[in-house]
Amino acid sequence: MTAPTTTGNDVDAPSASEAGDGGRPARRFGLLAVASAVVVGLLLGYAGGLLTPTLTRPGDTSAEAGFARDMTTHHAQAVEMGLIAFQRGSDPEVRQIGGDIASGQQGEIGTMQTWLRSWGLDPTGSEPPMAWMPGGRAKVRNGLMPGMATPEQMAKLRAAQGRELDVLFLELMTDHHLGGIHMIQGILDAGSDEDVLRVAQTMKNTQQTDLINLQNALKRRGG
Repeated sequence: MTAPTTTGNDVDAPSASEAGDGGRPARRFGLLAVASAVVVGLLLGYAGGLLTPTLTRPGDTSAEAGFARDMTTHHAQAVEMGLIAFQRGSDPEVRQIGGDIASGQQGEIGTMQTWLRSWGLDPTGSEPPMAWMPGGRAKVRNGLMPGMATPEQMAKLRAAQGRELDVLFLELMTDHHLGGIHMIQGILDAGSDEDVLRVAQTMKNTQQTDLINLQNALKRRGG
């Protein structure tokens, strides 16, 4: 699992002074670094998932299976949002946050998909989204789980530039993490698999730290 996000000075992305033509090689290098981190995170996630005990495996309609499937979908949107912010954000801190979230959540996707394979389950099940969580189905809106951005919001983020992109990313990712934490709390309350509960608690801790960074950056950017 990746460590909680902090907004330090070790960002691979270019600084604000490199935003012009002379900064393009550095921006490409930074993007390659985060892309590599996403791949490494995915592989580490798979390796971590293989350590899951196999004596008692969650079933197809278990809370653990539902959580792994739904949180994979939830995380996938966060990875896309994070990569957009890293690649095109105008603020170094925003790029740092985006890259950290993208690489961290891609690793967690690897862990959850490996759980499903080790349990002998398909990546997608027959249950509707959030059916594993008590009262969860009522929280799905237009097919979207808690905190997820709408197609219109994602289109706007993809098209945004400069400060608009920075602020929109910070706002959408804040909502995304709040919804994600709600789902994580659901598995912490309903789950019984010790490995899943351990990883879920780490996810929650990481996203709570991310929220502090997102909210501080949003204040600084005037969002």
